[in-house]
Amino acid sequence: MKSFLKNKGIMAGAFMMLFYQIIMISIFMWGYSAVPKNVTDLKVAIVNEDQETGARLAAQLSGNLPFKLVDGLSLEKAKTELNERDLQLVIHIPQDFTAKMTAQGEQANLDFLVNQSNSQMITSSIQNVVNQISKQLVAQTQTQSFTALLEQTQMPKEQAEQTVNSVMNKISPNIISTHVPPAGMHNLMAPMFLSMASYVGAMIYSMMSIGALNKLKGQLGKGRAFLSLQGVNVLLSLIVPLVGVSIYFGIHGYGAEAFIKTWLTHSLEMFAAIEFTSIFCILAGQAGMLINMPLVLIQSIACGAAIPQEMMPGFFKFMSYISPMFYSVHLDYNTLFGGGGTSGYLTGLALLAAGALLVNTVIHSLKPAGAKKAPAAEAEAAGVPSVQM
Repeated sequence: MKSFLKNKGIMAGAFMMLFYQIIMISIFMWGYSAVPKNVTDLKVAIVNEDQETGARLAAQLSGNLPFKLVDGLSLEKAKTELNERDLQLVIHIPQDFTAKMTAQGEQANLDFLVNQSNSQMITSSIQNVVNQISKQLVAQTQTQSFTALLEQTQMPKEQAEQTVNSVMNKISPNIISTHVPPAGMHNLMAPMFLSMASYVGAMIYSMMSIGALNKLKGQLGKGRAFLSLQGVNVLLSLIVPLVGVSIYFGIHGYGAEAFIKTWLTHSLEMFAAIEFTSIFCILAGQAGMLINMPLVLIQSIACGAAIPQEMMPGFFKFMSYISPMFYSVHLDYNTLFGGGGTSGYLTGLALLAAGALLVNTVIHSLKPAGAKKAPAAEAEAAGVPSVQM
């Protein structure tokens, strides 16, 4: 037993067990502490097109909703921002709200627009709030506000109160959900699982590929070895994601076009992840995994699949902008379920890949070249027997 406890491999393994526990629990406790604490950072727009009862209701909702309110948007603009996930909920009060409230046999709609192509936390939180508003509309709407409105139309007070009691039950919450994912938890989590699989595979590969680069650069030359490795990286980034994407589409298919888009998204993500994780492997060798391991845990939160960017603690929000997984998760949302901002996410992922490649090029150029093989070793590697003198 003592021999094993003194063994460097055993001690290194014990260190990694402790290290992984520390970083995983610390990162997850920190990141997920934002839920539900930061739910007030979600953005909601109230679009009121009725200047009578609707104006009063909008003012009341503005004072009671636990979110950041966005004012002054038209319905079309609000729908666009909802589609692009800049808003999490749009409450629309139609122009005929008062007319239908006061007319017999009519029901006034209050529209709630929700984009379901989002993290599960957003959709569940928004759904809960919508349900609460729907249930409390009758109980919490200030009756005297409606009474005063009806009195202004010269209606007697008693009749006004009776009318109010009758119309309070006429508000019909109308929930309009867009980009609804197919049923099944596996579909909701697919963007995160596909992105995580590509990223973790790329992280492990980068450590091995940089080890191969360090061995071959003396034989091939620094520049040629680095360029050759990048060619291999591109080739593998195109081939490897086909496996994971094919498995998912075999379980739940979305059609050939969606398959190609998802495959190319994760090809770009894998290349970006290889370049991103290679930075630390070039700098620190195998010890670079001590940096890459925390980074993958950070990205599991910063990618936005579990917690929306608006609710993340500041550090994770910053990391989302340099996270390959953040862009690929949202591109998957758009491809598989629908949504806007695709060009922005693609540009961000491409710039991240290019930036990481540039950093690797600079670091590699500054590192010393490997020692060239002796002539005898080169001849032996080529299959030519050496001659002993």
